[in-house]
This record gives sequence, structure tokens and C-alpha cells, in this order.
Amino acid sequence: MFFVDALEFEGLGNRSYLAGGPGAAVVVDPPRDIDQVIAAAARRGVRIAFVVETHVHNDYVTGGLELARVTGAQYLVPAGAHVSFPRTPVADGDRVTVDEGLVLRAIATPGHTPHHTSYALTEDGREVAVFTGGSLLIGTVGRPDLVEPRLTEQLARAQHASAHRLADELDDEVPVLPTHGFGSFCSSSQADGDATTIGKERHTNDALTLDVDTFVARMLAGLDDVPAYYAHMGPANAAGPAPVDLTPPRRADAEEIASRLAAGEWVVDLRSRMAFAEGHVAGSFNFEGEGKLATYLAWLIPWGKPVTLLADTPEQIAAAQRELARVGIDRPAAAATGDPAHWIREGEKLAAFRRARFADLADVRERGDDVVVLDVRRQSERAGGHINGSVHIPVHELHGRIGDVPDGVVWVHCAGGMRAAIAASLLDAAGREVVAVDDGFDAASEAGLPLTLPGRTD
Repeated sequence: MFFVDALEFEGLGNRSYLAGGPGAAVVVDPPRDIDQVIAAAARRGVRIAFVVETHVHNDYVTGGLELARVTGAQYLVPAGAHVSFPRTPVADGDRVTVDEGLVLRAIATPGHTPHHTSYALTEDGREVAVFTGGSLLIGTVGRPDLVEPRLTEQLARAQHASAHRLADELDDEVPVLPTHGFGSFCSSSQADGDATTIGKERHTNDALTLDVDTFVARMLAGLDDVPAYYAHMGPANAAGPAPVDLTPPRRADAEEIASRLAAGEWVVDLRSRMAFAEGHVAGSFNFEGEGKLATYLAWLIPWGKPVTLLADTPEQIAAAQRELARVGIDRPAAAATGDPAHWIREGEKLAAFRRARFADLADVRERGDDVVVLDVRRQSERAGGHINGSVHIPVHELHGRIGDVPDGVVWVHCAGGMRAAIAASLLDAAGREVVAVDDGFDAASEAGLPLTLPGRTD
């Protein structure tokens, strides 16, 4: 009897899979930190016989090469992928036997990348699952604009054709098991749900319900900004990533933290946004360890700049270190934990700023106070409605555009509070007086703040 175990990586919005039979298994799109995969195989009592990639990933560093080396597994990579390491190239229609009666079949599904390949798992001749990587996702498909701008429309059309090929070749009851689509920016849009089948997608996925021209036009119009760090992931994966080092970083004292800040390095506080607002090292930035740490820190930080991590506990540092290694931020320069009062030198004080709700902003505006309302959501979010008179700078652009924020007290908001906290910390570090709006955007209307909605202008 076959099994499929999903390994979820919520911070990146991705999944990897371990699938197999009683004795052997295949790993699909493994993460950089392969110890989790090895542990999952040990729990199942199976040997990892194959490691397969659906494509050269743009959003995280793969652990595939190292996992294959450590386990002795055969490493299968699409033949069209240009890589610099030994691997077994996989072409459309190729088959490998994972375990007795369990066969994996490669299906060329270009679109997310030109070489993208899905894999159908067959037990005794019956298809029981399909691993679709960045091809057919839950209610959507992988975005086609991460390889080369001139190829985007061509790849969008290929996504439509690939989705139809999967739907034509596989039965309705076959589970669709994608790598992307659980919050990943590799998805062309976000959809609800965490499980689907070919049959369900046949009736709900635009790639299978719309004609190709309408599908392509709708997809291209909806593409959002690409995280800046994506530019580094593909080359790292094509070159063959080095093994990950998760040993604890060196401990930093207050003097070292101050000297690193003075040198222009990044000091990142992983504590909750509430705790950070109440008291933090002046000049440090707040990226909550419980949020989308890897995505937003890797997006905003100048690539290669040293980072020092601050947190409540060593366990939080270890979790963040693991998450950051998945996107190529391999070794923190240093770390500190415990009481924030110990992170500053004698005679210095912790910095702080206010937190508020949209109702508080409405009160301030009603009094006639002159404040700056800064919206740090993405353009696609703002297009769905925004506060009249607000300034718009997406959070991923803010670090380089602090000078574009008008003078005055800055009330910064996003859709829920996490990105507003990041933005508030950037502004606070730049010496601006800031209030972080920690509230859901729906509360803006409920508070009576005047909004510009789609189809209307200020």
C-alpha cells in the first residue's frame, strides 16, 4: 500500500512530499534543511531511493542535491534544466520504479518554467497521485514570469496547455499535490483550500475553464511584484547548493550589537510586534519570527548584508535560522536572546513607538490632526480599496524610499498588522515618529474612514 506524506513550510507557502511503499520512497522538491525529510523517512521505515525536482526553483534553495548525496538516492532533474552538477536527466514519459508495484512517470508540464515536469504516481497500473510542483495548483497555476520577461506570455500559454494535458491524461479522483500555492509568491494568485483533485480543478481552475486567450489575459493582468531575492534562488539551485549549516550563531553582547548597527549591518528583532513596539534596540528592525520571516526579510535586506538576530529564546533563533537558510541567508553574523535591556549599553534606553487601531486613526483625523497615513500593502491589495489621502509605498520598497514619506507623524498600516510592524520599525530606525496600525483593513471602513473603492477616485 502506498503512502504520501506532505511536509509543510508555511513561511514560504510551499510543500515537499515523501511518497512510497513499504520499503522505498521518493522525495519531491525537498527543502534545504534535509534533516526533516530524513526524519520523516525514518518514521516510515523506508529508504529514500529517489529525489526528484519538478523544476529549478525560484523561491527557495533546494536540498535535493545534498539529500541525494547523503542517502545515496538517484537525483532526477528535468532534462531541460541547465544545472552544473551530476544528476539523472528526466524527459517526458520516463518512468522509475519506486517500490514494488509503485511507478513514477514524468509528464512535461512547461509554463512555470520552460523545463517544468510533473510526476504521476502509479500503484499497480492505477494513478494515485500527481505531483504538480508549480504547474497545476489549487484553484490556480504557478506564475509564468519568473524566468525571462520575454517568455512570460509564451509560458502563460504553456501553463494553459499543461493544465489541460494533466486533466486529459489523469482521472478525476487523482489527488493534485503541488509544491507552491499555499501562500507562495510563485503562485499566480492565491486560492482557498489545502487539498484538491483533477476533477475539482476541472470545474474550478481558470486554466481549465477559460479559453487560452482569456486565461492568459487574466493571468498577466493579475501578476504581482516578485520578491527581490528570487533573483538569487535560481542561480543557486542551478549551481548546486552547499550543505546547510544550522549550528548556533555566536552570541552577541550589547557592544557588538551597537558596533554592527554602526557599521550599517542589519539587526533583526524576531519578537512579536507588540513586544518590539514596547521596547527595542534603536536602529533594529522587526520581522516577527512567527510571520513570513524568510519571505519578507530576504525580500527587503540588501543581498549578502550580515544580519544579527535578536529573540526571546535560543529556540526562536534556531527556528529563524532554519527558515532563513531555506532562502539562502545561511549564517547569522551573531545572535542574542533574553531581556532586551541586556542588548543595549549602559546608559542607553530602549526605543519604542505607539500601536493603534483604525478607530484611533479615525479619531485623530476627526480632531483635525495633521498626520501621514502610509499604506504598505502591495498594489493589487490597494486596488481593492484604500484610505482617501493615504500615501502608498509597498513595504518591500520602503527601505529605499524613506525619503518619499511626507513630513509628520506617520500612521502606517497594511492588511493585518505584520507588514505595518516591519514598516514602522524601518521608519523608527530612520528617526521618524511613527504609529503602527495593528488592525485588519476591514476595520478601516467600520471606523468610518473614507475609502476609495474600485471604480471610484479620491
